Amino acid sequence: MSVEFIGFVNGQNQSEIIPPSGPVIDPAHVEAAAKIHENGGFDRTLIAFHSNSPDSLLLAQHVAGVTRDLGVLIAHRPGFTAPTLAARQLATLDHLTRGRVAVHIITGGSDVELQADGDHTTKAERYARTGEYLDIVRQEWTATAPFDHQGRFYDVRGARSQVRPYRQGGIPVYFGGSSDEAIAVAGRHADVYALWGETYAQVHETVSRVRTAAAAYGRTPRFSLSLRPILADSEEEAWRKADHILETARALQERTGYARPAVIPNEGSRRLLAAAEQGVRLDKRLWTGLAALTGARGNSTALVGTPDQVAEALLDYYRIGISTFLIRGFDPLLDAYVYGRDLIPRVRSLVAAEDRAASDRAA
Repeated sequence: MSVEFIGFVNGQNQSEIIPPSGPVIDPAHVEAAAKIHENGGFDRTLIAFHSNSPDSLLLAQHVAGVTRDLGVLIAHRPGFTAPTLAARQLATLDHLTRGRVAVHIITGGSDVELQADGDHTTKAERYARTGEYLDIVRQEWTATAPFDHQGRFYDVRGARSQVRPYRQGGIPVYFGGSSDEAIAVAGRHADVYALWGETYAQVHETVSRVRTAAAAYGRTPRFSLSLRPILADSEEEAWRKADHILETARALQERTGYARPAVIPNEGSRRLLAAAEQGVRLDKRLWTGLAALTGARGNSTALVGTPDQVAEALLDYYRIGISTFLIRGFDPLLDAYVYGRDLIPRVRSLVAAEDRAASDRAA
């Protein structure tokens, strides 16, 4: 099983410890981040989506335009663009980039956030809509004759796209969401199911749930795990660095916007907080301090240690079934550079050795 690394490119340089400043879209930052990721050996980079963020498709186009080989993982929320149009937009960019596009389906767990875009559906309704949306997207990508679709949310008649994905295997669909409704849709549509950085036990449980849901459709998805590695030359120094990140994030919460909300709306965040309640340091080196501080707003758990130690921890997740790692730092540009220099080569080497050993045992 090959291992994939995904980074993160934002419109401007910011994080829990770097307050936003300057233009919301800083082309120089986007270009620098894209090139650091490509030169560092990342396979793709995520471009996020939120109800108040710059458009992910257009940012992805710019990232692809300033790189040669780096793939883009475009976060996309169903329900705001017609599925037939979204399918053609993604397929068009896939051709312009010679097959470098993947899409990350973000249904949305917060009713309040969705209402900012005029969506007043419930979470259950949104996941039902997402399933139907992806049914149509996949038909638009593959149909050789005009097709109709009449469902609860969409009524499409005579649809047929002239543009299909660039590669025969199509555009990979990544999918996130931890609720029962999300798992059901993931089983039907996810090529790669994405989790946040949970404990070994939690990850094993979710991988099993998704595999069971997918087996009903004869499908075998891959799995992605999102983490924030904190690296240093010694383990002690790495933990001191984690403590400093936590204190800086706490001092800057009002300026960065990463304050803990009164209500935790999505199941993924609740799962991270459940892990945080078990302790600040879990398993070998999973750190939950920032998740507890921010209410697990997004990808907020870290692996802390030397590059060798963190690589070994990522190998543990690989053994559970994770083959994609989405890693981003708290100092976005510097950390991406360090990951490419010190972490990614180590993990690839460990995975290759693991696969050779498994092949020898099977021979």
